[in-house]
Amino acid sequence: MDQVGDLLRQQDGVIARAQLLEAGLVPSQVRRLLRRRELCVVFPGVYLDHTGQPTWSQRSWAAVLSVAPAALWGESALRAEDGPGRRGFDEAAPIHVAVAHDRHLRRVPGVVVHRVRGLDRRVQWNRSPARVRIEEAVLDVAAAANREIDAIAVVAAAVGSRRTTAGRLREALGRRSRIRRRAFLTVLLDDVAAGACSVLEHGYLTKVERAHALPTADRQTKASVHGPVFRDVYYPRFGRVIELDGQLDHTHLRDRDADLDRDLAAAADGLSSVRLGWGQVFERHCWTAVQVGRLLTAGGWAGTIRRCPECPG
Repeated sequence: MDQVGDLLRQQDGVIARAQLLEAGLVPSQVRRLLRRRELCVVFPGVYLDHTGQPTWSQRSWAAVLSVAPAALWGESALRAEDGPGRRGFDEAAPIHVAVAHDRHLRRVPGVVVHRVRGLDRRVQWNRSPARVRIEEAVLDVAAAANREIDAIAVVAAAVGSRRTTAGRLREALGRRSRIRRRAFLTVLLDDVAAGACSVLEHGYLTKVERAHALPTADRQTKASVHGPVFRDVYYPRFGRVIELDGQLDHTHLRDRDADLDRDLAAAADGLSSVRLGWGQVFERHCWTAVQVGRLLTAGGWAGTIRRCPECPG
C-alpha cells in the first residue's frame, strides 16, 4: 500500500484502477476500498480518495488518467501552468486532453478529447499531470479563439507573464504546417517580439501608430525613477511618453474614458502627460492618432498623419 499512498500524494488524491492493480492490489481489494468509501468513482476506472467535490486539479488528473496515455491540452494546459487562484477561469468547464491521433475512445463526461498528430514531441510527460508544452497550448488556444482580440490576449498574457517568449512561440509555430490564423499569428508574434506585450499595446501599435504612419516608438523601455519603471510607449526623439491603462472598472468605465479623452487633448496642447485606455485605442483610434500626431509635432516631429481605411470622411 506504500506505492498506492505515494501515487495518491503525487496525483492529488486521484488514482486509476490500472495503477492499483500494478501496485499489487487484487480486484477484490479494489472493490473493498470502494465499498468502504475510501475511494470514490470519478470516471469508470478512476478514483478519488475522498467523497467531497473534486478540485479543478483533481478533475484534471482524473481526465488524464481516464484516457491514458493523455496530456492536458489547450486552455486546460494553460490553467495547469497558472496554478491555483487563476481569475476569470470557469473551474467547472470541461477538461481538454490530447491523445495520439490514431486512438478512438468512448466519450467521457466532462472531458473533451483532442486527437493530435505528433503528440509525443508536443507533450511534457514528466509534468504532474502531463500537459502539452506551453508554446503549443498558447498557439492552440489563440488559433481556436472566436475573435482576434482574444487571440492577442492569450499570446500577450503568456509572454507578459514570462512563461514563454515570442521567439519560442515563433519556433513552435514554424513546426505547425497546418494551423488556423497562421499568417495573423506570425505578424502578432513579430509585434510582441518588438515589445507590444499586452492587448492594449498591440492595439495601439497596429490601429493608432502603424495605421496612421506615426513614428515608431520604443516599447517597454526601462527607466529608473524611484525604482525600475517600464515606459509602455516612448518617443525619445520627441520627448513624449504614452502610458496604456488597461484597467477595466466597469462601474466607472465611461466616466473614466471621458477623462482619458480630456487628458489626451490637453496633452496634445502641451499641458499634461498622456495616458490612453481601451476607448482611445479600440473605439476612437483615428481620432487618437490625430491627437498623438499633434503631441509629437509639438515635440518636433515634422511628419504627416496618414489616413487609414477607417478614418471618417
